[in-house]
Amino acid sequence: MASGNAVVVFSVSGCCMCHVVKRLLLGLGVGPTVYELDQELGGREIQAVLAQLLSAPSSSSPSPSTTTTSAAAQMNAAVPAVFVGGKLLGGVEKVMSCHINGSLVPLLKQAGALWL
Repeated sequence: MASGNAVVVFSVSGCCMCHVVKRLLLGLGVGPTVYELDQELGGREIQAVLAQLLSAPSSSSPSPSTTTTSAAAQMNAAVPAVFVGGKLLGGVEKVMSCHINGSLVPLLKQAGALWL
């Protein structure tokens, strides 16, 4: 699903952070492919996999706040998940960080999502 298009956003309808990422990309002139996981068959399973992917770079020992976090909160942390050029870019923090430091537009150009 993520490699079929230049930019793919896994989202949940009604999620404000998902809305922010989608609006940012649209504002830059990118038309991302959006999968609303609460409306997709197997969306909960996809969301669980995304939660694992997005948490992979963190340390192997869980923090106290992680161990007490509910399963629903962990699932919501999995969105938005943004893939650029078939590779996981990250969630809202990573997308915004790349936008602020100026690296997002070159990534989008390299993936073929922007031509100018």
